[in-house]
Amino acid sequence: MKKIDENNINNREAYIKAGVDVEAGYEAVKLIAGPVARTKIKGVMSGLGGFGGAFDLSLYNNNNNYKEPVLISGTDGVGTKLKIAFLLDKHDTVGIDCVAMCVNDVLCCGAKPLFFLDYVAVGKNLPERVAAIVSGVAEGCVQAECALIGGETAEMPGFYAPDEYDLAGFAVGIAEKTKILDNNNVKPGDVIIALPSSGVHSNGFSLVRKIFKLDEVNNNILFKYVEDFGKTLGEELLTPTKIYVKPVLNLLNNKNINIKSIAHITGGGFFENIPRSLNNKVSANIFKDKLRVLNIFKYLMSEGDIDFTQMLNIFNMGVGMTLILSPDEADAALKILKLDNIDAYIIGEIADNSDGLLAKINII
Repeated sequence: MKKIDENNINNREAYIKAGVDVEAGYEAVKLIAGPVARTKIKGVMSGLGGFGGAFDLSLYNNNNNYKEPVLISGTDGVGTKLKIAFLLDKHDTVGIDCVAMCVNDVLCCGAKPLFFLDYVAVGKNLPERVAAIVSGVAEGCVQAECALIGGETAEMPGFYAPDEYDLAGFAVGIAEKTKILDNNNVKPGDVIIALPSSGVHSNGFSLVRKIFKLDEVNNNILFKYVEDFGKTLGEELLTPTKIYVKPVLNLLNNKNINIKSIAHITGGGFFENIPRSLNNKVSANIFKDKLRVLNIFKYLMSEGDIDFTQMLNIFNMGVGMTLILSPDEADAALKILKLDNIDAYIIGEIADNSDGLLAKINII
C-alpha cells in the first residue's frame, strides 16, 4: 500500500505547526462556491479550483458590437478601509469596494467589465470570514455584471496578524477599438456631470483613521450614532463604493449621447483624477457652490479642521465619477441617468488652457 496518505497527514501536521491550516482552505472554497456561482455570465468556461480562470472571448468577438475588440484591465485594492472592517468585525462589504475600485477604472476607458479575480491574504484562515469577504466580491461582480472566475486565498501567519487580512483584485473589460474614450476629444464649452458617490468610498482612510484616532485602543467612536448620517459612524465609513457600470454603459451605448471622457474620483480627489480625463489644451472649471457635499465630508472637515480645498485634494466629496460631454447633450444624459436612479448634476465646464502644458482644474 502506498504511503501517500501518511505523508499527506505528516505534511498537514507540519503545516499546522507552521500556522497554516490546509483544511480550513478547503472549507473556505466550499463556502464561497454559492456566491461565485451568482456571478456567472456568458463566456465563463472554468469553475473554482483550477490554476487559471478561462473566459471565451469569441462569444463577444462574433457579436456585431465588437468588430475590433480590445481588452482593458485595471487593478486595485481596498486599502486601509480594511482597518474599519477589522475594528467592527464586519467583512461582507469590503469585497464590493475591491470590485468597484477596479471596474470603475475600466469603465473610464469606455469598457464593459467581463471578469474579475481576487486575492485575499490572511493571517489565519477562518473559513466563515473568507466566505464573507468573497461574498462581497461576488456581490460587487453581480452589480457590475461581470464574472468572478478565479482568485487566491493565501494564509500567511507571522506576516499578517491572525485577525487581519489584505484584499486586492483586478478586472478585465472589453471595448470596441474605435469607441475607446479619448480625452483629446474634450474641448472648451463641454460640461462636466457629477455622479454622486455613496460616501467616502475606498480612499483617504489613513486620514480618516487619524482624525478619529482609530489606531488607539478606544474605538468606541465607531459605534456612535450620528443624526446627520442616520446610522453609526462605523456604518457610514463602511458604506461600499458605488459601482457605476450599468448606468454609464447605458449612456455609452446610447447613440444620441457622446461621452467624451470619464474620471473616477479616487485617491487624490478632484485635483489628481479630473485632469486625467482632460487633454493639455483645456482646463476644468469646477463650480464650488454646485457641489452637493455629503454630510460625512462636512463631519470630517469639522472634526479634522481641514479646509475645503485640501478636502478636494483627498476625498471625492460626494462625487464618485465625472462625465464630460457637449452641453447640448447634457439634459438628455441627466434624464437617462435619472432612469437608472442616478441623481446626476452639472458641476462645471471645460475652458481653454492658455499655456497648453498641463491639464488643469480650477475651483471657482
